[in-house]
Amino acid sequence: MIHLLRRLGFYALAAWLSITINFFLPRLAPGDPASLVFARFQGQLKPESLEALKQVFGLTDAPLYQQYFTYLAHLFQGNFGISVVYYPAPVVDVISQGFKWTLFLAGTAVVISFLLGTGLGIVAAAKRGSWLDSVLPPFLSFLGAFPYFWLAMLLLYLFAFRLGWFPLGHATSDRLTDAALSTRLYDLISHAFLPALSIVLATIGGWMLSMRNVMMGALGQDYVALAEAKGLSRFRIIWRYAARNALLPNMTGFGMALGFVMGGSLLTEVVFSYPGQGFLLVQAVRSQDFPLMQGLFLMITLAVLLANWLVDLFSTLLDPRIRLGS
Repeated sequence: MIHLLRRLGFYALAAWLSITINFFLPRLAPGDPASLVFARFQGQLKPESLEALKQVFGLTDAPLYQQYFTYLAHLFQGNFGISVVYYPAPVVDVISQGFKWTLFLAGTAVVISFLLGTGLGIVAAAKRGSWLDSVLPPFLSFLGAFPYFWLAMLLLYLFAFRLGWFPLGHATSDRLTDAALSTRLYDLISHAFLPALSIVLATIGGWMLSMRNVMMGALGQDYVALAEAKGLSRFRIIWRYAARNALLPNMTGFGMALGFVMGGSLLTEVVFSYPGQGFLLVQAVRSQDFPLMQGLFLMITLAVLLANWLVDLFSTLLDPRIRLGS
């Protein structure tokens, strides 16, 4: 328990530093969101409107420390400001729209890739020297050497553009808003299949190789030899003893990957025009939408910290050595 509280304190400090950096970076950058919105109207607004826009975006003439505490108060109220690109929509509403698509696409793809890669790594280590161990790891590593966006473009060209088996982009079809639930579900899956497949193909090899290498070391430990001497079944030794201990390093990587799901698979979402967090981030950078960039960066950072603390919690429950050490 002390170990978890200590780690929680570390993550709380990291979150505060992230919030502080997130506050100062846009204020050190040239320009401001109020001037950008004012320029978009091309002279249709009166000069007095610029001061009102600065009030809306929190860019007052108050001292910097007062702006900082006001920024913190707004954060605790769930107020991330107003988006420039989607003005006058609040940043929270824009992020929440993209988050559901990112969670559906990238979250599902990461979980599938982790489960398949970890399971294949365990089987490959258990059947060392078999065709599964000799052929599959090099093949999946070869696929993982290609960038996400290259695989995404290849899949898009072959299966969507040439063969027409899947939609070319976006997350849904607008014409199916009043369709039956089963039809809409099929539409969602068909739009997400190719983007998710590109993520899985690019990452599954890493999970498999990592799990296989750690499993090879675990199978040579004394506790495995003792379990074999006791006459325990091979299945129980592999899955109950070796895999449980070998899973810890992969769980740490899974926590990081799950945290970065908040950022979306940026280039994959751009290729497929999928309206997730990564697609929003590209739009925010192109349009210099500082409030939206702030909100996205902060959400990604906090998601990574939360995921890592949950991994620490899971590791403590899974490995008694961590509990004894704490």
